[in-house]
Amino acid sequence: MSNSKRRDIPLFATPLIETHCHLDYLEPEALQDTLLRARSVGVERIVTIAVSAANLDRVLALTRTAPDIWGTQGIHPHEAEGFNANVAARIREQAQDARIVAIGEIGLDYYYDHADRSVQRQVFAAQLALAADLNLPVVIHTRDADEDTRDILAEYAPQLRRKGVIHSFTSGLPLAEFCLEAGFMLGFNGITTFNSADNVRAVVAATPLEQLVLETDAPYLTPVPYRGRPNAPFYLPFIAERVADVLDVPVETLLQAAYRNSLALFFPEERA
Repeated sequence: MSNSKRRDIPLFATPLIETHCHLDYLEPEALQDTLLRARSVGVERIVTIAVSAANLDRVLALTRTAPDIWGTQGIHPHEAEGFNANVAARIREQAQDARIVAIGEIGLDYYYDHADRSVQRQVFAAQLALAADLNLPVVIHTRDADEDTRDILAEYAPQLRRKGVIHSFTSGLPLAEFCLEAGFMLGFNGITTFNSADNVRAVVAATPLEQLVLETDAPYLTPVPYRGRPNAPFYLPFIAERVADVLDVPVETLLQAAYRNSLALFFPEERA
């Protein structure tokens, strides 16, 4: 899309919570600019996500740099073969920090298969058990692994008092329905704006307002009309517009619901 077709980021009355991004992928100067721009469009809180043993400490450190940054601790399925007892102990210890709000990003990815599938399943289960033990919600990644994701969640969901979110949901409607019935939230991002994403919009349309949250997954999955640029939390308003359009509700109604849901998921002591 040409620059002439791009428009200013819309501003809304309701604040936004960025529930999934990767701030540690930014250089310090870019990070400060990103935070300033996000605040200027109403982003009130940002949750930055851990994915590997190599960035657990960086994510925790980021939460010390600004009052509006929180984090998670967990091992992504791509990195499952790096999970061991020492890593599990680090996650357990650091996840008890007041600035850590979830265990994640955990799950299964059979699209890239960067780690052996049996190892992915073992590590996913181990981290679900850890989240249950710590009474934290989970941030789940699943791609091309609907059946195994469902089977593992069927076993562990009853133990998760605070459930969690299936982030960047792109799976089939049957998995969405299972997760919603089990009490999980679904996270939607810039994919909802892509021309080719009718399947994702169908899931959005089937998701109750009370069970969705907004995210960017920055620096990936930049929404229309800024595709081609690195993604950032300040593009959340475009995602909110598209999700509201799919659900046929006013944007402010969607934003109020997403805000309440995000608080309930990650900040239950401040539930609106």
